[in-house]
Amino acid sequence: MESKITASAERPARTSSGIMMLLLSLLMVLAGTLAIVMAVGGALVPMALLAGIILLAVGLFLMCGLYSVQPNEAVAILLFGDYRGTDRKAGLRWVVPWYSRKKVSMRVRNVTSDKLKVNDKRGNPIEIAANVVWRVRDSAQALFDVDDFAAFVNIQIDTALRDITSTYAYDHGDDHEPTLRADAELIAEKLREELNERVRVAGVTIDEARLAHLAYASEIASAMLRRQQAEAILSARRLIVQGAVEMVENALERLAELNVVELDEDRKAAMVSNLLVVLCADREAQPVVNTGTLYG
Repeated sequence: MESKITASAERPARTSSGIMMLLLSLLMVLAGTLAIVMAVGGALVPMALLAGIILLAVGLFLMCGLYSVQPNEAVAILLFGDYRGTDRKAGLRWVVPWYSRKKVSMRVRNVTSDKLKVNDKRGNPIEIAANVVWRVRDSAQALFDVDDFAAFVNIQIDTALRDITSTYAYDHGDDHEPTLRADAELIAEKLREELNERVRVAGVTIDEARLAHLAYASEIASAMLRRQQAEAILSARRLIVQGAVEMVENALERLAELNVVELDEDRKAAMVSNLLVVLCADREAQPVVNTGTLYG
């Protein structure tokens, strides 16, 4: 039966302030050194020499238990490999010297992933990269539940990007579905949620995740650019035609209201045709003076 990894959990360590221990150890080193000097100067009194050596050794031994903790830093305390807690109190701290210490930064970190070439939901190759803001939440999990939590986060960012890309199309989704290009806020939130789920085992939390680079792969970039240009032209033409129809309709209604001229169906059709040509053409209209009548 396959065994599971036991999840670690951070807890406070029993440590003390290092200021008093520093003063005590310095005093013992000074007293021990002075006793040794006096013993040597006094023809090597055995008891004084022994006391000086003991004081000096104990003072140096106590100094080995001193360590410093910076703001937003944690120190995990271990006894022969057994986790005994984490010290987050900033300043000079002290613990029994045979306890080992491992430091881990709790500061916010920012990483920009490498550009990945992956296929979107429609199979189009695209280039994508993300900018992720993260920090260590649980020092025990970060140190003891994964081998290297920083490398673990980087790998999970690449994996999450591949999953997100395969779920959404680059653009023009079916039935108004979200796309990578048009719905940046939604994609960022989905990426952050998936990353938090993936890195929870490492005691890490993701504060923000956004796409830093998004583009078609070079082999299809030119073709996709032409398609986007064609779609932009069609959209503009559609808007122009819609506006022209409204203008022609308004012109006919105003002519009828003001009784400027009476138009039969043939003249209305000719007028509509001419106005649409003038309004929808991409060139300036060339006026033609009609000296006859509409019917010859």
